[in-house]
Amino acid sequence: MSFKIFKFNCCGLDIHKTWIFACIGITDSNNRTQYKQARFSSFTKGLNELCDWLAKYNCKDVCMESTGKYCIPVFNILEQHNLWVTLSHPKYTKPMKGNKTDRKDAKWICDLLVTWMN
Repeated sequence: MSFKIFKFNCCGLDIHKTWIFACIGITDSNNRTQYKQARFSSFTKGLNELCDWLAKYNCKDVCMESTGKYCIPVFNILEQHNLWVTLSHPKYTKPMKGNKTDRKDAKWICDLLVTWMN
C-alpha cells in the first residue's frame, strides 16, 4: 500500500522537558524520502538553533504533539520564525508498538505530516 505525498519537505518533532528530537523528511520527484535528524535543547538557544536548522533545509512545515506545557515555548518560537506549525493530538500520532525511541517517534510524526496534510 502506498500513500500520496502532500508535503515534500516537512519536519516532525518529539518534544521532552529538556530535549527536542527533530526529523526532516525531504521527498524528491521520484517519491524517495531522505531523512535528516538532530537533537536540540528545549531552551531558547536550542530553539533558535532548531529554527536555523529548519531554514538550512528550507523546511517551513512542522508537526508536533500537543503534550502538556512543553510544547508551548516550542510553538511560540517556531511561529515567530514564520513556520507553519501543526499541533496534533498524541492519540493520533502514537506510533506502532515495539522498539520505541525518540528518534523513531520524530520520524513517525514527520511521515504522518508528509501523507496526512493537504
